[in-house]
Amino acid sequence: MPLPRHRDLLAAASLVLLPTLSSASAADCAALEDDAQRLACYDRLFRQAAARNEALAAPAATAPVPVPTQAAAPAVERDAVTPGRSGQGLALTEAMSQFWELTPADKRGTFVVRTYLPNFFLPLHRTSGLNRAPSSPTRGAVPARDSDRSTEAKLRISLRAKVAEGLLLPDADLWLAYTQRSLWQLWNREDSSPFRSTDHEPEAIYVVPVPQGLGELPGSWRWRMVQLGLAHQSNGQNGALSRSWNRVYFGTAAERGDFGLQLRLNRRLRESGDDDNPDLTRYIGNAELTASWFPGSSTMQLAWRTHLRDLSRGSLQLDWTHPVWRDHPEGLRWYVQLFTGYGETLLDYNHRQTSLGVGLSLFSF
Repeated sequence: MPLPRHRDLLAAASLVLLPTLSSASAADCAALEDDAQRLACYDRLFRQAAARNEALAAPAATAPVPVPTQAAAPAVERDAVTPGRSGQGLALTEAMSQFWELTPADKRGTFVVRTYLPNFFLPLHRTSGLNRAPSSPTRGAVPARDSDRSTEAKLRISLRAKVAEGLLLPDADLWLAYTQRSLWQLWNREDSSPFRSTDHEPEAIYVVPVPQGLGELPGSWRWRMVQLGLAHQSNGQNGALSRSWNRVYFGTAAERGDFGLQLRLNRRLRESGDDDNPDLTRYIGNAELTASWFPGSSTMQLAWRTHLRDLSRGSLQLDWTHPVWRDHPEGLRWYVQLFTGYGETLLDYNHRQTSLGVGLSLFSF
């Protein structure tokens, strides 16, 4: 602490200066001719020196240093960690709870925009078989685009905001989200680098935390939450390129340490006879199982989509991220995505392909 160090310096300085001051006073005492007066002078001299040394050695009165209370410390820690940013030293338990704000300590209020799905830009995205002539049973096929290239860019922007807190059930929240996915012919300069496909997906998500007493599962697993959702997805096109569907879904999630599992069951809502893609769920499926793993500062996620009555289609997708700078895991991250199967985009819902994308995560907050 700085004050004791300063006090020691003052004491040391006094020991250096004291002999000079004492010599001058002793000379005055020695000049006295009367023995009694001379002795009394020496007594006063040494009593003054002793008093000065005691004053310098005594602890100085200092203001107490404020210490964070136990109530304040968690708030600081919560503000220092962005919810949902996996792979930054957080256990999956903490990441999932903070991301969906499952406990009262995690609540951050309503109408605050946050990231939803990982946001990324993959400038190098190559597919094994580009869908040059998309088709559907009700829309037919479009003329083949032979100029499209198999190497393009892929990007995703996904945001959400809580609009109601503590709705109907304790700690249950209602969220609104929007996700946009695009395939961009970035390297196709001859055709002015057009966007080949863009999917838009607004979503409403009702999240209900599982109470502590009900969440304990065998094998140290913990059941964390239940979700009910309503989503619309379309590619914003018309004519033969139009694709869309509406669905409700039920989801649930469990975790154990750095591992997590999430299950989502989709129920497509009926549409008119003029459906853009009536056989969509036969290809992309109606169920999704996602496994997450946070090994250190990296993140890995494997998603399997399938139809519960037909496991021959669907898809597998592996996402991996790692910090560009090891000492800044909350910053820019490398992003690698491997996809195989049907439905990487709505336009390709009935087209099978394998693709690999490499790039960077954009932001997370």
